[in-house]
Amino acid sequence: MKKIIFYVILFTCSVSFAQVFSFMTEENGKIITHRIVIDNEYLIETQFSSDPAEFILTRGGFYTKNGRNFKIEFEFNSNYKMDSLRELEIGQEKYWDKLSSKTLDLDGKWLMAGRMTDNVERRRDISKPRKTMKILKNGYFQWIAFNTETFQFFGTGGGFYTAENEIYTENIQFFSRNNKSVGQVLPFQYSIKNNDWHHQGINSKGDPMYEIWTSRKR
Repeated sequence: MKKIIFYVILFTCSVSFAQVFSFMTEENGKIITHRIVIDNEYLIETQFSSDPAEFILTRGGFYTKNGRNFKIEFEFNSNYKMDSLRELEIGQEKYWDKLSSKTLDLDGKWLMAGRMTDNVERRRDISKPRKTMKILKNGYFQWIAFNTETFQFFGTGGGFYTAENEIYTENIQFFSRNNKSVGQVLPFQYSIKNNDWHHQGINSKGDPMYEIWTSRKR
């Protein structure tokens, strides 16, 4: 039986925790990638394998620091039906491999705020418990659909991205709804208007889309 591994680097208080890390474990001959995205208030761990492509789990939420430990209050846990975890406290064990630390356009947490259809902007209420969030950090992205009230998990996908000259390109490395989407490269046009990210192009199903995301404050 695989032992769940969850490690974190602890820095001095003056250092930002906005980082992306990765480490590998092995289970029954399968190499599992653990990707950890941390900003100054939110932490997500995702597990997936690349050969063959398979999504395993993701979980994350806001954290508080208590001495040398982080206490994470999960907003989502795709494995909740199996482990019933809504929170987790973690401390220093060993270091992870630090991935790119280059800040790119669009880095931050975003909530799906609406769509543009027939040139009409149709907004959704982002204060409701049903949320779709996308986090981008240092060239890596992940979207997650979840309900903070019922703790339902609806799906996730992610990988690495570039954003320059108003072209945002996703390279999909994991996708909970369809492993066949792994490897797709999806370019989109983007622009920032006030606190909104306007995002348009062709989605993983081959359908046109125009999404509006807004910066998440909390």
